[in-house]
Amino acid sequence: MADKLSEIKFTLQPAPEPNAGQSDGNSCCCIPQPLEAEWSGGVLQTPAGPVCRVSTELTRKDLWGRFKCRVSSFRDSYTVPPGLYAVGEPGIGPDGGSDIFVSANYKFSFDMLRRELHGMNAWILALDTKGINVWCAAGKGTFGTDELIKRIGAASLAKAAGRGRLILPQLGAPGVNATGVRRATGFRLSYGPVRAKDIPAYIRAGYKADRDMREVKFGVLDRLALSPMEIIPAMKRYPLFALITLLIFGLAPQGIIFKDAISGGLPFLLYGLISVLAGAFLVPVFLPFIPFRSFAVKGWITGAAAFVITARTFAFFPYSGPIGPNILFWADLVFFPMASSYTALQFTGSTTFTCISGVKKELKAALPVYIASAAAAVVLLAIYKLLVWRLL
Repeated sequence: MADKLSEIKFTLQPAPEPNAGQSDGNSCCCIPQPLEAEWSGGVLQTPAGPVCRVSTELTRKDLWGRFKCRVSSFRDSYTVPPGLYAVGEPGIGPDGGSDIFVSANYKFSFDMLRRELHGMNAWILALDTKGINVWCAAGKGTFGTDELIKRIGAASLAKAAGRGRLILPQLGAPGVNATGVRRATGFRLSYGPVRAKDIPAYIRAGYKADRDMREVKFGVLDRLALSPMEIIPAMKRYPLFALITLLIFGLAPQGIIFKDAISGGLPFLLYGLISVLAGAFLVPVFLPFIPFRSFAVKGWITGAAAFVITARTFAFFPYSGPIGPNILFWADLVFFPMASSYTALQFTGSTTFTCISGVKKELKAALPVYIASAAAAVVLLAIYKLLVWRLL
């Protein structure tokens, strides 16, 4: 794994496939080696075998890992081994009546849960969600009924942790059939709050979640936290866009004219940056206030407004001169708001505003428009260059 999980190596003890939620007693508990690893708290011996204790304190490496998840594809390999873990004070720990919290094996999700269990004696059952967070995994099926039944059996959960309350995150509910799990394993499920930070209050309230705990909030700070994952991938493609732009504007019958490349291409590079920021930053910030439900339309409106404001601010640049100023303007107006729209459309997978069917429908409608807009912009730029070369 990319971060080597704080240089911890794991050993999985083999276990057979579960049968009706039971196993033959072999444990599939995940034991970090060495045991003094930063987020490990040693080992808890259970009737089913040893179970790894985990700390509820996040280390600097944990926090650094969370940051990298926000800004890079590092999150694609940020995992913990699926299995059973114990949370509790040394020498005490959970017992057969302690709560069992189900989580994903995406380490970001796992860390958020264990942090909020500080001061408790509890179990964590991490499902194999392929490193995907609970909500997305529930939609994809990896946080689901079959995986939960399998993990209960593989961990010999009833033997290791007893028949305590099995608490699932509310956002995992779409993937789990509670009745099917109870019939296969004997465990009854409860659904906890949306946010891990509400778990202590949920327990104090007698395992009841109020309306606020059930509400999925997606405020401006939540949206801003996700915007780097849209900006950074777009900016990785920006150098190629810059190279193509400078080549187009520097191209002349006698070769590449660097002066023309800079004077003609620099405005396009500026508009390219503006379109990325409009789609990946301004749209998330003002998401509830931009008209229309479609993210593609929201992105186009924001991109068009940002382009016009920028163009008016730099009116001398590049729409002055005797040759084809209107052609360049229309090429820009066709291309850059659409680029902003495409960038904003990528944000659909990060929001609570959309569903899978809606995203597919929007993509189906928007992609032909994007392709046509790109083609139209290329044609307009070609006409502009032919006018500059006095071939038209």
